[in-house]
Amino acid sequence: MAEAITAEGAVIVDRLAPLELMDRIARELRPWLDRTPTGPDDFSGKATRRTGALIARSASSRELVMHPLVLGTTGLVLAHATNFQLHLTQSIAIGPGQPAQPLHRDRWAFDFFPFPNGYEVQCNTIWAQTDFTEENGATRVVVGSNRAEDGVVFQHADTEPAEMEKGSALFYSGSVYHGGGANHTDATRTGVNITYNVAWLRQEENQYLSVPREVAATLPVEMLRLIGYDRGAYALGYIDDLRDPIEAVRPGMGSVGFGNAMPESETTERSSR
Repeated sequence: MAEAITAEGAVIVDRLAPLELMDRIARELRPWLDRTPTGPDDFSGKATRRTGALIARSASSRELVMHPLVLGTTGLVLAHATNFQLHLTQSIAIGPGQPAQPLHRDRWAFDFFPFPNGYEVQCNTIWAQTDFTEENGATRVVVGSNRAEDGVVFQHADTEPAEMEKGSALFYSGSVYHGGGANHTDATRTGVNITYNVAWLRQEENQYLSVPREVAATLPVEMLRLIGYDRGAYALGYIDDLRDPIEAVRPGMGSVGFGNAMPESETTERSSR
């Protein structure tokens, strides 16, 4: 999986989640999705609803967030960083008549910083909650564009639709050019977008506020660390007197001090400055 993402930027895994799970998530999110306004611009989609805070609003969606194949693959794609974190949870419902989304790289969210080619900062998933077809707005991917320079202008003809059955998942890197497809049908195309990024970068969705403290208190430690109650690198993310962030929710479970030990050569070099 990680090799395919590194080589081509995207890969589909068929029928990865049980249909019953996808239906349960849809039922839990329906009240929230119905209250979500459509997007205010062409990028977010004026006929598209984007409902976030999935961990708080849909307990069943946590199974997708913590899926072992997803976490294992992400760990390999982002292995150059100390650790990774949850970046975004969102149900995306593309309504009838929605035009295609402009092609983009998800990593542009980081203020369009020009990361070096080959240095990935995100590993992402889109789970099909309904069948994805070319006609109903399947995500369109420029296969191999993860190796392209920033600012390349790709056309619709350069893309391929990520057609997949309900319960399947599209894995893609933050560097691959892609965009939601146009929905030419009378039905809504719905997917669950769950993304991950290296933990030294800011999250797109603020998980500390999207997941209320009373909900966070009920979550397992592994999920709490994934949503951000963890250090982001050697000296990033601790609270007050060098305490482990997990202490904010699970007192007595964390360590004191900086994060993982800095390599001895690095420590020596920095101490001499």
